[in-house]
Amino acid sequence: MDTGNHVNNVSAQHETAEWIEQLARFGYAAKGIVYGLVGILAFQAAFNWGGKVSGSEGTFQTIENQPFGNVLLFLVAVGLIGYVIWRFVQAIYDPEHDDDGLGAFARRLSYVASGLIYGSLALAAFRIVFSNGSSSEGNSSSSQQTATLLSQPFGQWLVGLVGIASAAYGFYCIYRGITVKFRRKLKTYEMSLKEETWAINIGRFGLIAKGIVSTIVGYFFVQAARTSDPSQARTTEGALQAIQQQSFGAILMGIVALGLIAYGIHMIVQARYRRISPAQ
Repeated sequence: MDTGNHVNNVSAQHETAEWIEQLARFGYAAKGIVYGLVGILAFQAAFNWGGKVSGSEGTFQTIENQPFGNVLLFLVAVGLIGYVIWRFVQAIYDPEHDDDGLGAFARRLSYVASGLIYGSLALAAFRIVFSNGSSSEGNSSSSQQTATLLSQPFGQWLVGLVGIASAAYGFYCIYRGITVKFRRKLKTYEMSLKEETWAINIGRFGLIAKGIVSTIVGYFFVQAARTSDPSQARTTEGALQAIQQQSFGAILMGIVALGLIAYGIHMIVQARYRRISPAQ
């Protein structure tokens, strides 16, 4: 009897792990689609080819405007929820066995933060699907949220911590891109040599571009904290606009936009080839 219960428990855990793995892969793919669209629209805008600079939420309106847009956006939202679940599983159980002292705490905290961020994006997508409304402008929404945070006790410190965390994540992405740390998480043995080379190079480019954008976002949040001015806070959309306003801005934004497209492809590669072990 005990043996039978043990077998049933193992079987149930295995089925749960399979579900979590599929949700995680669906989530990586959804995240890849969102960032890929952000990059495509920014690249078109950089050279006045009809696109527009937008952040993650801004792409939801673009998706909605396509044939069967609500269905597509619903699937993206569900995928993002899958990604959120995976992030919290990573934070609670460390299924990839990344624990290594102090770094483990920071890593788990980053998983929680990532889960909350993409959870809010998923909710924004669901709101559009079920209300047939448009998403709020990224920078305006960010300013409103920052104003709310600034009004709390120690609000400036909280906003400053958000900025520091974003910049730290940006530097970490750049570090991972330069050192190709992400390679050990991929099932490279399932790739051909050519596929592996492309996956590594695209991943490097994508992570470095994502890191640059996140670092710029972090800078703006620190400025908002320093000046107590919520309008200083900007998201991906604001970071791209800041790049566009520099000397040779079109070229710079075009390069970063291509990098975000590469990051989207990198996420889709993760969806297919990442080593995912949800079981404890």
